[in-house]
Amino acid sequence: MSLSAFIFTALLVFQAGLVVTGGAVRLTGSGLGCPTWPECTGGSIKPVVHQAQGQLHAWIEFGNRLIAWLILILALAALIYIVRNLKARGDYKRLRLLAILQIAGFLGQVVLGGITVLTKLNPISVSAHFVLTIPLIAGALALRHRILDKPMITVLPTTALLAKIVIALTFVVLLLGTVVTGTGPHAGDIDAKRYNFDPRMVSWIHADTVILLIGITVALLFVVRVSETTLVKKELGRLVTIFLIVSLSQGAIGYIQYFTGLPELIVGAHLLGATLVWISIWRIKLTAIEIKKAKI
Repeated sequence: MSLSAFIFTALLVFQAGLVVTGGAVRLTGSGLGCPTWPECTGGSIKPVVHQAQGQLHAWIEFGNRLIAWLILILALAALIYIVRNLKARGDYKRLRLLAILQIAGFLGQVVLGGITVLTKLNPISVSAHFVLTIPLIAGALALRHRILDKPMITVLPTTALLAKIVIALTFVVLLLGTVVTGTGPHAGDIDAKRYNFDPRMVSWIHADTVILLIGITVALLFVVRVSETTLVKKELGRLVTIFLIVSLSQGAIGYIQYFTGLPELIVGAHLLGATLVWISIWRIKLTAIEIKKAKI
């Protein structure tokens, strides 16, 4: 693996991994394993022996914080690589901006992390923590896609419109998922606040939106298969099929966790699935370019 492939793949993996480790913090009740910020506990940046919150909870929470710092290191490495090696590229300024935004995103996550701890896991700040990760994952994927010269193909306006709808609806599905999470039982701490919504109602609104998303994705796949060129059918059709499979699997996990009483392992799998759903839809965004825009 080349240096560029390693840096930009690792950046994407750790941005996505932050969602999973953040979920582990919440699902193990370790949300306040480090009860202070920016220190873990009074006078120490890391967990200490005989900490009141327990060593396991403290190190789970501290481990999540370390992942964020690894992301900063990788984002800085990405920026340095771009500045040193890619100035001759026509998209250099865009690539540099994407790398800078990764660094800015780290700073935003640090601030939100502090707010989350200081507000004792208020669901609004916890949700914001996840919502900020969505564009950061998209940015990391865009960097990897562009720098590793992944394919970009032109598509018909109808295909582009349906793709935009699917992307927007995917974002809405993820936002609704944060509301469901903030209403449910896995708060990260027994005393943490929850959204004052009916859990059943928000869960079914979320599920109905997923069903709509899958329906429109099927329509997108049909349009690609019927109206596009052979190249688009092959490349974009494959990406849409992958997204459809991931979404169906994620939906199945969602129903399983709902009807089995939200067991931690299944909820964790659902969090992982959410990152895979977003990555798979953003690959479509990065690959499909409307014909009108391609002629500019």
